[in-house]
Order: sequence, then structure tokens, then C-alpha cells
Amino acid sequence: MSRAGRLGVGVIGAGRVGPVLAAAFAGVGHALIGITAGSDPERVEAILPGVPVLPADEIVRRSELVVLAVPHDELPALVAGIAELGGWQTGQLVMHVDPSYGTGVLAPAAARGAIPLAVHPAISFTGTSIDLRQLHDAFAAVTAPTAVLPIAQALAVELGCEPVVIAEDDRPAYGEAVAIATEFAASIVRQSAALLRQVGVDEPGRYLAAVLHSTTERALTAVDD
Repeated sequence: MSRAGRLGVGVIGAGRVGPVLAAAFAGVGHALIGITAGSDPERVEAILPGVPVLPADEIVRRSELVVLAVPHDELPALVAGIAELGGWQTGQLVMHVDPSYGTGVLAPAAARGAIPLAVHPAISFTGTSIDLRQLHDAFAAVTAPTAVLPIAQALAVELGCEPVVIAEDDRPAYGEAVAIATEFAASIVRQSAALLRQVGVDEPGRYLAAVLHSTTERALTAVDD
């Protein structure tokens, strides 16, 4: 995607993911059209100072690239609802970031001429500027129709990630793999921290950091060997 091909980007979803992706796209020169309201406006303002807060229908009406960063269970109804209102536009890029869905969930938008893209940056988002650094060490799963797959790959690169193509039918398995890694790791940390508190360790998170990092590095090296 050339520097001349800057896009007007709008984001639906102001949780931990949407504002960070908006900031990443702004960092490579795209124009931020707006973002929908969220539950923590101060955090969103901190990472996207001055970016307009707009309703979802205005985001869709004004944007060349619409990023959908909403919870898994809300995505199908959101896409279908905007389609019913006649919101999607021919040639408009519509990108969701859910790990488990491919582009099938965007079928109502595609039926109205929009270009469906699924791009999942493989990091655990904190919703802060820390994530912008993490994106540059991350991979992103990309799924799109063959003719527009290069667009999805280019957007992943612009986020700072290395794109990895995942077939449409493989997205559920990919999503399960990501869920296992994140949920299992979080559960183990909580259990270990609770035990350390019981034996008098005041800052179990700091205590576990080196153990977890070194163990994870060793495990990941073994997997890739």
C-alpha cells in the first residue's frame, strides 16, 4: 500500500483493541475519521487525542476503511444490522480483528459491495500505548478472498505485524489455539500468584516475571525446533 493510498479510517469498538489499532494506522499516515464511544473515554482520549467520537452509522458513512473491534458475540449482529440500514458501501474496506471468524461473518457487508478482510494481531492487548510496541514484534492472522488478500496483508504490515495467511475454514481452529494460549497462561499466573501470597511474597507478579519469561522462551524454542 503506497503512501499515496492513505485511507480514512473509522473504528467501531473502543475497548482495549480498537483505539490501539486506530493509533497504529494513524502512525503510518492514515486519517482517523472517528471512533465509537466506549466505557473509558479518558483512556481512549489518552491514546487518540482529539479524535472525534461518532455513532457507528456515521463511522460507516464517512470511512474508507472500517475496523470492527467488538466482542466476538456482538460481531455478527453488528455487521448484519448495518447492512439492514444500508450502511455498507461498494468498495469500502471492512476489517474485523476477531481470531475465530474468517470473512464469512462479513457476508452481509460483502453482499452490498464492501471488501471483507479478517486481520487478527496476535497479542494480548492492554489498551495502552505499550501495545503499539508489542505489535512490532507480533504476527497477524490474515484471511480474505484471494483477489484482495494483498490488501489484508498490507494492512497487517502497516500495523507493524508480520502477516500469516489462515484459510477461511481454519479460522475456528486458529481462534481456539489463541484462546488456549491466553486463557491457560492467565489461569496459571493467577494460581501461582495466589500461592506466593500465601507464603508471604508481597509482589508475586514481579517475582514470577523472570520465571515465566524464561520458561515461555524455552517452550517456544522447543516448539520451533
